Amino acid sequence: MKQLQLIFENELGRNVTYSIDNPIEPADAEAVGAAMDTIIEQDVFHTTGGDLVRKKGARIGDRQVTEIEIDMEGA
Repeated sequence: MKQLQLIFENELGRNVTYSIDNPIEPADAEAVGAAMDTIIEQDVFHTTGGDLVRKKGARIGDRQVTEIEIDMEGA
């Protein structure tokens, strides 16, 4: 499953990442940056390290998951 990861810095200088499943590709860098600016300006998210203060980056990652069949009645 692909995810758009938005990476911010909070007031304590720590990175905070928010992920969005199944992003539209190709990603529009200008739209992603503008959305991140809005998230910061409107103080949408709060972290244990304080408010988000700046953009650090954005990326699309692919996470592959393989299900393992197990006996659900054995325990």
